[in-house]
Amino acid sequence: MPGPAARTATADADVVCLGESMVTFLPSRPGRLADVPTFGRGIGGAESNVACALAAGGHRAKWVGRVGADGFGDHLVDTIAGYGVDTSAVRRDPERPTGVYFRTAADRATDTHEVAYYRAGSAASAMSPDNVPYEDLLSTRVLHLSGITAALSADCLALLHDLTAPRDGRPLISFDVNHRPGLWRNGDAGDVLLGLARRCDLVFVGEDEAEEAWGVRGAEAIRAALPEPAVLVVKRGAEGATVFSRGEGVTDAHVVTTVPALRVDTVTTVPALRVDVVTTVPALRVDVVAAVGAGDAFAAGFLSATLRDLPVRDRARHGHLMAAAVLTVPGDLTDPPARAYADRLAALDDAAWGTLRLGPGWTAAEGANEEVRVT
Repeated sequence: MPGPAARTATADADVVCLGESMVTFLPSRPGRLADVPTFGRGIGGAESNVACALAAGGHRAKWVGRVGADGFGDHLVDTIAGYGVDTSAVRRDPERPTGVYFRTAADRATDTHEVAYYRAGSAASAMSPDNVPYEDLLSTRVLHLSGITAALSADCLALLHDLTAPRDGRPLISFDVNHRPGLWRNGDAGDVLLGLARRCDLVFVGEDEAEEAWGVRGAEAIRAALPEPAVLVVKRGAEGATVFSRGEGVTDAHVVTTVPALRVDTVTTVPALRVDVVTTVPALRVDVVAAVGAGDAFAAGFLSATLRDLPVRDRARHGHLMAAAVLTVPGDLTDPPARAYADRLAALDDAAWGTLRLGPGWTAAEGANEEVRVT
């Protein structure tokens, strides 16, 4: 598979992320939403989270979206830009508000929490092929999309269908399935998300959401349902991640041959057999503070390493490291570890990687903090 640099040699950005960002209200203390007296303000949004993490890690990242012509929209744009993200393509909607949501702190014992979204009719839900700047979306090495956008409205779904369609000079299309059942008002989620994913080059999906959306269990079965993407990353929670990649080998990977299904946009020819390299990378042991934003951080770490043409194993390890950075702070975003430090950790041998444990403050440790330890 050609690398992202080979797709668009004169791109204006390394990664462009399209999607809705919202103002997030975080609780001042644990408890039910009904009982929490005050909230602190932050930001949240799968695609803008990825953009912020990539920009903080030294990449040219751009976020494209729509926000209201209101104070919350000002806060979102200013905060995201503060991470070094290019927000010049964000559009303001004078008629629709910026989305907001409230959430409680997770219960450490059960990992449960409440989330209340106020995003219906938001400015972002009005995104369509007619009002989003395609020149910004396509002038990039990688365009990162998410299934969340597809759930916001029919116009948003039409936009994703158009962006994932075959076209000359298309950048590498990265797609995080991000199945959110609460956002879908009908039973189409599974078919829609599967159809979109099969049109993309790099796909991230969790084992749990694949089973919920498609009734498919296990990494091999997920690959059988998604044969088209050149790279498929199956996130397996505490077990780690399994990466199916075509034409990119790494040490200790094993090779399997699969017979793909027909492409969504092809009905007349049967594709030939193709060979996958399958790479499984264990997750890290992490002292979790809050289990929010980890999936977005994993995608950012994997994309960062992809942009640098690192081996597949190291791409997954950088995903785990970026996820660990977010898991050890209360919010969705944090400063990533320095690149050289993350590279040293990603290069550990399998035994050392398997005994690494990360806790709060580890990203600033530079290898010396006691919270980063091999046990």
